Amino acid sequence: MNRIDEKFRALKKQKRKAFIAYITAGDPNLSVTKKIVLSLEGAGVDIIELGVPFSDPIADGPTIQAASHRTLAGGVTLKKIFSMMGALRKATQIPIAFMTYYNPILKYGVEKFVKSCEYNGVDGVIIPDLPYEEAKDLIRCARRVKVATIFLAAPTSTKRRIKDIVKNSTGFIYYVSLTGVTGPRKKLPPEVASNVRTIKFMTRKPVAVGFGISAPGQARSIARIADGVIVGSAIVKIIADNQKNNKALISKVSNFAINLAGAIHSD
Repeated sequence: MNRIDEKFRALKKQKRKAFIAYITAGDPNLSVTKKIVLSLEGAGVDIIELGVPFSDPIADGPTIQAASHRTLAGGVTLKKIFSMMGALRKATQIPIAFMTYYNPILKYGVEKFVKSCEYNGVDGVIIPDLPYEEAKDLIRCARRVKVATIFLAAPTSTKRRIKDIVKNSTGFIYYVSLTGVTGPRKKLPPEVASNVRTIKFMTRKPVAVGFGISAPGQARSIARIADGVIVGSAIVKIIADNQKNNKALISKVSNFAINLAGAIHSD
């Protein structure tokens, strides 16, 4: 059991749902990223999804793509992010999962990557372009050190595939609410509720929903059917809009998160 498992277990006892917030590591810089993580924790976020920038983020919409490009242009690397994580763990024990793509991991070395996750306090990994069929090495290494492997289920996933996703996932199952890339949507597909129920019928593992959620009302409705609510692009946009004033950036991100946390944690 790692921090992600412990958090979901504690929330279940409290009859509350998890608020999972995504930010891109190094946007606007790694020093500010640490401050944003701490402010999000103070605002009521339960789990942090920390994006590792990649030049071709196929699952991400324009907002997160732009954040990745900014951070790469600023010289952020996976090695530097691990170093930041090591320092961050001296200040917080909030569960943190990396969201990245397989190419940076492959270049870094799968076993070395997983060991670095363990050493620096990364609790899980989400890799959108790595299906479970191709993830045997990663899963094997991750199981040894209790790093969660979080796989994605989509609206197009068959029941047979969902069973395999559930089998190979630890930490939680990430349900993608819509087809397409990340980014705010005015409305979420009506079949989200029934699809989440289908997954939950197959497993006792937590199911969190992401993609398209950007407002308290949406977050509240998802919290009624899922175990966790993931919000990313809306937070990243606030960061992008306040790059020149770090104090205002952190304050605005925190206030936005407080409103979402209130919606997600409400009965």
